[in-house]
Amino acid sequence: MGIFGKWLGGGLGFAMGGPIGGLLGFLVGSMIDSSTEHTSTYTSSNSRTSQGDFGMSLLVLVAAVMKADGKVVKSELDYVKQFFIRQFGQESAKQALLMLKDILKQEIPVRDVCLQIKGNMDYSSRLQLLHILFNISLADSMIHSSEIEIIEKIASYLGVASVDFLSIKNMFIPETDSSYKILEIEPASSNEEVKKAYRKMAMKYHPDKVSHLGEDFRKSADEKFKMVNEAYEKIKNERNIV
Repeated sequence: MGIFGKWLGGGLGFAMGGPIGGLLGFLVGSMIDSSTEHTSTYTSSNSRTSQGDFGMSLLVLVAAVMKADGKVVKSELDYVKQFFIRQFGQESAKQALLMLKDILKQEIPVRDVCLQIKGNMDYSSRLQLLHILFNISLADSMIHSSEIEIIEKIASYLGVASVDFLSIKNMFIPETDSSYKILEIEPASSNEEVKKAYRKMAMKYHPDKVSHLGEDFRKSADEKFKMVNEAYEKIKNERNIV
């Protein structure tokens, strides 16, 4: 079963309405026509984000980031394709890329899309969206200011706290004292405050927080959790914390 089959099987609720539904309606509708066993999976939105809603929201936001500099080049699509291959496998990546190419041809009302997501998606899933957007935007090992700016705007529209945005940003774009920023504390914090911050962040970014999104998306949550651990270990070594 391809990725769309799995996303539909995981339920689609809020993504089929509003601006996201307007961007995705044709392709998702054509898929449903050819796979009737999934027509019963549509659900109303609730506090627990479905795999389908998350996946479709991700594709729209990826397109918005790619269009940020006013052009989309083949190399960018190749980077995204490789990310999807690593994340979902060859066949699923091919399907996702076809849908992404269609979205890229459309005007994306970023603010409206984000407000729709904010009103229907749990906070942990929104943090996971940002993590994946940074991952994809930096897949070519280059920092494009326009992409970083649009991700910051997306974070704001999604209602993500500035400290959480800064934490995730520093996982990919290290700044001064980046380990402390990942843990959302100051370098002047005491050792006890460092330990407390680590426990808090480990809980906030634990992969179980997004386990309801399915194994495919849990993989990138594992990566985020690992980065929190690495930041803590670096501070521990610097301070000789036992």
